Amino acid sequence: MKKILILSVMVLLGCVTVSNAQIQEGNFMIGSDFGSGLINPGNNSILGLNFGLNDGAGYNLGLSPKVGYFVRDNFMLGAVANIGFTKSPESSGSTETTVYGFQALSRYYLSPGEKGVDNLLKHGRFFIEANAGIAGVNVAGGATTNGFAFGVGPGYSYFITNNVALETNLKYNGLVGGGNTTYQNALGLNFGVQVFIPSSRAKELRDNPDMR
Repeated sequence: MKKILILSVMVLLGCVTVSNAQIQEGNFMIGSDFGSGLINPGNNSILGLNFGLNDGAGYNLGLSPKVGYFVRDNFMLGAVANIGFTKSPESSGSTETTVYGFQALSRYYLSPGEKGVDNLLKHGRFFIEANAGIAGVNVAGGATTNGFAFGVGPGYSYFITNNVALETNLKYNGLVGGGNTTYQNALGLNFGVQVFIPSSRAKELRDNPDMR
């Protein structure tokens, strides 16, 4: 019984190490959210990808590639690009929306029990993410704004392997600038996939190109 208890504790500690090791100082994160990650009045797909199959149907494309570096444990700095294009169905006037942006990105992972927040699952971690930079939303014949964009909100990463996490985050997004609309804002739910690369692995890839 004692051996079983010790083994169980070791397994539990191993699980916690798996989710903690990926967000240590010196590690990298690369991946993408599905969706433009900005205000998009024409977006009719929660995952940012939607293709109508019938004649005259619209479509929606959107991705937000992200890259980051952990400057210290649990804290990452990086960048995110915003790419999106939507064409509504011809029956609704066939409006076209173009979304673009490039923003600085920061993310802080909460430790278990920190600020009263605990993990839902032993392979997951909550985080707070914020971004700010230049962006634009241009709707043909509709609301158009180009200027300063920002966003902030909580999220959750679930590690399906040692290095890959499925994510969701709920963010308030704002866009202020020139155009026929000076300010746009919305609450957005995003989903994505991120890959976490240990610093040792990154050095191996840099020093040994054949391993890529």
